Amino acid sequence: MNIFHKVALQGLKKNRTRTLVTIVGVALSAALITAVAAFAVSLQNYMINGAVVKYGDWHIMFPDVDSAFVQEQAADSRAADVTSAENIGYAVLEGGENPDKPYLFISGFDRETFDMLPISILSGRMPENGSEILVPAHVAANGGVRISVGDTLTLSVGTRQAGDERLSQHDPYRAGEEMLVSTAEKTYTVVGICQRPSFEEYAAPGYTLITMADEAETAGRFSAFVTMEKPGQVRSYAKSAGEGHAYVLNDDVLRFMGISDDKLFNTMLYSIGIIMVALVMLGSVFLIYNSFHISLNERTHQFGILMSVGATEKQLRNSVLFEGICIGVIGIPIGILIGIPGIKLVLALVAKNFANVLYANVPLTLKVSVPALLAAGVISMVTILISAYIPAKKAARTPVMECIRQTNEIKVDAKHIKIGKFTRRFFGLEGILASKNFKRNRRRYRSIILSLTLSVLLFVASSSFVTDLKQASEQAKVVTDFDIGLDAKNMDDREMLEIFEKLKTAKDVTRSSYQSVMKYTCAVSVEELSEDYRKSVNGAQQEGTEELSAEIQFLDDNTFLKIAQDLGLSSGAYTLKDTGMGEEVKLIAVAKMEDKSGEAENVSQLADLFRNPAEEVTVFPKENGEPITEWGQNVRITCVETVPPDTPSFSGSYEQQPYFFQIMAPWSLKDKLVPSNLPVDVRGKGLTFLSDDPAQSTAQMQDIIDGTGITSDYTLQNIYGLLDQTRNILFIVNLFAVVFIAMISLIAVANVFNTISTNIKLRRREFAMLRSVGMSDRDFNKMMRFECLLYGLRTLLFGLPISGILSWVIYKGMVMGGTEIAFIFPWSSLAISILGVFLVIFITMLYATEKIRKENIIDALRDDMG
Repeated sequence: MNIFHKVALQGLKKNRTRTLVTIVGVALSAALITAVAAFAVSLQNYMINGAVVKYGDWHIMFPDVDSAFVQEQAADSRAADVTSAENIGYAVLEGGENPDKPYLFISGFDRETFDMLPISILSGRMPENGSEILVPAHVAANGGVRISVGDTLTLSVGTRQAGDERLSQHDPYRAGEEMLVSTAEKTYTVVGICQRPSFEEYAAPGYTLITMADEAETAGRFSAFVTMEKPGQVRSYAKSAGEGHAYVLNDDVLRFMGISDDKLFNTMLYSIGIIMVALVMLGSVFLIYNSFHISLNERTHQFGILMSVGATEKQLRNSVLFEGICIGVIGIPIGILIGIPGIKLVLALVAKNFANVLYANVPLTLKVSVPALLAAGVISMVTILISAYIPAKKAARTPVMECIRQTNEIKVDAKHIKIGKFTRRFFGLEGILASKNFKRNRRRYRSIILSLTLSVLLFVASSSFVTDLKQASEQAKVVTDFDIGLDAKNMDDREMLEIFEKLKTAKDVTRSSYQSVMKYTCAVSVEELSEDYRKSVNGAQQEGTEELSAEIQFLDDNTFLKIAQDLGLSSGAYTLKDTGMGEEVKLIAVAKMEDKSGEAENVSQLADLFRNPAEEVTVFPKENGEPITEWGQNVRITCVETVPPDTPSFSGSYEQQPYFFQIMAPWSLKDKLVPSNLPVDVRGKGLTFLSDDPAQSTAQMQDIIDGTGITSDYTLQNIYGLLDQTRNILFIVNLFAVVFIAMISLIAVANVFNTISTNIKLRRREFAMLRSVGMSDRDFNKMMRFECLLYGLRTLLFGLPISGILSWVIYKGMVMGGTEIAFIFPWSSLAISILGVFLVIFITMLYATEKIRKENIIDALRDDMG
């Protein structure tokens, strides 16, 4: 150990408080970097395991190879595991409606294949021999052919040929170019309905049916599934081992390993981690930089003496870097030991939420990666060395005499240290001394103000972010009036009502309903429209008839009658009635203007569309967006203060209008109000259900639908589950944001404490001199309080307006990201930050000055090192 290293160690021992605070800052920084790295590795491992459960534990598939190729891959040291499925052949799907998928493809699995490739059974069971078969549900949903459990399939099985070329599942259907060459007739009993196999490509020409493989078959064709020993070698393996063979990569698993072709996902995967580490490094560099900068200010005189006796710039710089290494050797291991259990606790808190959002059967556990920990340690050490190098380089280049005299920090220009009359009058000599000292040594105090300002910015910005997240979570709590919805827009009424009768019997369903929302145009006398409508619509007519866009929501009769009863209306009046002069239809309507202020909390606070609640209007159905003027129906409506039931429409667009006009009618009047020979535009149509256990009811409903073999497009969604997922995602983001903010804030507080306490300590001689000429403790405290006020006011002068702007930028960023929230000015955060700034300043000042006050005045005056 050379003399410079000894001097550095003596400096660390002499300034125990500054050294301890710096070590704490380094430990917090290392803990946060370790936590980010450990969480990233754990989350990546969780996503990989979840993808394996969902898509299979394989990395590359060769869809059409012989048994010799399979054996070669099994012997390859790069392959950790190889399994195969027998390609039994293709058969024509009779009655298929998808022109790009005209075949059934029969695949033979053995026990190992079933273990590697996940098959999700919707109904029935797995095949137990070569005469039983599984049929995927998308044969009915996509192909339009209903096959049920118990059916017998007799298929003419063969191969696809395009000239001399043999085609596989990897080759899309070539209409007019290929033919099916039958080789055998096979008969199967359908024992189960399953979800679409994950390994079936979307462009594959055949729906994959699964049976048990013939163990004696060795001369046929196979699909080989390979799991790599090192997944990163999958592409080089594909080029060498799979030369001349088509192959398919399991990108659903590989993308979470960061080795897929999805560049956008890879960029997002790595950029998030890089941004978080960069933020931690930025805060840490500032903390540790300030610590070393202040330390070097304290040692400037010492550096000058060393340079005067021949010390080189390199030796001085290495001395400071050695000091940084010593601090890192202590602080980084402590940080790693704090970060690992800390992130383990956080993962335990959010594990259940992750299960609800992503994979219920995959546990989220801590995965400690040695390379990740080494990377965290290296990043932390690099942070320390950068923080030490910058001020060390600056100090080493300072002229020798400036260092010895310590004149580079002090400004004595009278013009710059002039004190105003306000300070003289109201704060006296103590205020003058504090103010002059502040102006004479601006560089020293700039670091304090900058530290405090960054702390304010960090706290207010993070609080605004959390507030915006809470607003988004409040939106997620605005649930629909049903738990499960089936969008049946493309079904005819008969098919929808048939499936409704079956689905409403699903377990735990407590209430069920069906509806259809159709588009109409409504002719209304202008005199009947409200003033609010006329003001909101530019160019509104002053007389005559106005055409309004309207919708009629046909509800099942029970739901309609319940709405009428809840509103206190006579349900019998809202039917078809023969008045003797023709039929009269009386219905319920909701006719309101849109809320432009955004302050309305319920429908009664919205302005009315009509002058009177009872109106007579003429409705015309729309076809392709245009009204059918030759068909109209007079309707008497009663406008009510309620919200119509939600429609399970998960696709399409809603026509924006400055008003909302929807008429509710019982299903029994649908034939009267909808012309049977004309295709009226449908905005939404479907079934809704309330359930005590939405997840279980949805699963059972899906089984019922798959067993029914519906050929129309539909969407079944567990709305309660989707909202629960949203809440869980927001909880996860919120928790990590709070933890991240807390750690960064601790670093900022350590920074402020270190900066102020060290600066106070550097003024030992100044304080001792003032006390030696008779300054009392009362006057001394008054001077220090004024300095605290200067620090606080300067901090708030810069921090508060920038914080407000930063909060607005965060808000705009979330709005641009698709979140509909209102801007809330962070008054409470600003108030807390104001109190926090002065609290931190006063506590630190009190601590530092109390230690100085206890020192002997003569010893402090004799201290040449300041």
